[in-house]
Amino acid sequence: MALVPNHQVNRPSRRITATAFLAVAALISGATLGCRGGSQDAREPSTVHVVATVGMVADLVRNVGGPHVRVTQICGPGVDPHLYKPTRDDVQSIMQADVVFYCGLFLEGKMTDTLARVGERKPVIAVAEAIPPAELLAPEDDGATGDEPTAAGSSRHPDPHVWNDVALWSQCVDVICESLSEYAPQHAEDFQSRAQDYRRQLEELHRWGVESMGRVPEQSRLLVTSHDAFSYFGRAYGLEVMGVQGISTESEAGLQRINALVDTLIDRNVSAVFIESSVSAKNIEALIEGAQSKGHTVEIGGELYSDAMGEAGSYEGTYIGMLDHNLTTAARALGGDVPAGGFQGKLRSRSADAPH
Repeated sequence: MALVPNHQVNRPSRRITATAFLAVAALISGATLGCRGGSQDAREPSTVHVVATVGMVADLVRNVGGPHVRVTQICGPGVDPHLYKPTRDDVQSIMQADVVFYCGLFLEGKMTDTLARVGERKPVIAVAEAIPPAELLAPEDDGATGDEPTAAGSSRHPDPHVWNDVALWSQCVDVICESLSEYAPQHAEDFQSRAQDYRRQLEELHRWGVESMGRVPEQSRLLVTSHDAFSYFGRAYGLEVMGVQGISTESEAGLQRINALVDTLIDRNVSAVFIESSVSAKNIEALIEGAQSKGHTVEIGGELYSDAMGEAGSYEGTYIGMLDHNLTTAARALGGDVPAGGFQGKLRSRSADAPH
């Protein structure tokens, strides 16, 4: 897989605003001077300083890079990347990095101008944009795929939540391996070995996910969540997915949408819906109240990780742990006979406590 040249990395269709341009330009100057300071000199010359926007990307880099990378992650647990605006410190970190990795596909919508500008001076790689367009999903449920042209300024770009399909997200491992190998060729052999081992782990997790969802009764395979972040999850693991909000959490859920979902819950006798760790639960609570007002009881089946991983240092704070949690929590809440400990028996008690 060829590395995308810097000048081609995720160019947004809209123009960079004058304010954003000046702000980044000023920080470029400051960061260049800052690189001469002691904090940069103290770093081992062979260590690649990487900045990653979201945890799912950062964890891929840590697994492939191992001891040869130092990773700074911008969006932490519970942070919604759709809405996150980079601070001055974030931009400074990006400028001082050797390589920057981000998801792309407009997940980090409010960081796009900054990343595009910085990409003119150093490697800035959108890992998900290496996935073939035919494998991406369009935002509307109309049978379209992400390889169709979109009008300038249109919100109809591909769904960025590709990490919810483990097999699809594993394609990004190669992008990171090749990018790191190009920047630090002295470690290329180790990067390749680590990437191969990590891909094997992801293959095992994906197989386990397919098998686990296969244990959910067919009539119960409906996943209702706060926003439409689980379409890839549903396609990969055989679930119908409905979100109260759209793909971006910037969209608002209308009363008509909520009422329609309440009717669906009742008509299909759905007993569990799911909240998300990085999205307000108010829309899901409105669904539960709406169903209750019509005599139908619906419970929260668990909390899923959608746009951010779990707490740093925890199993759920890794990509494998995040997906293991989501697969196990959803399967058990929907009636599947799945071990509470999940794929590797490492899940915390809240997965085990999900309705079963």
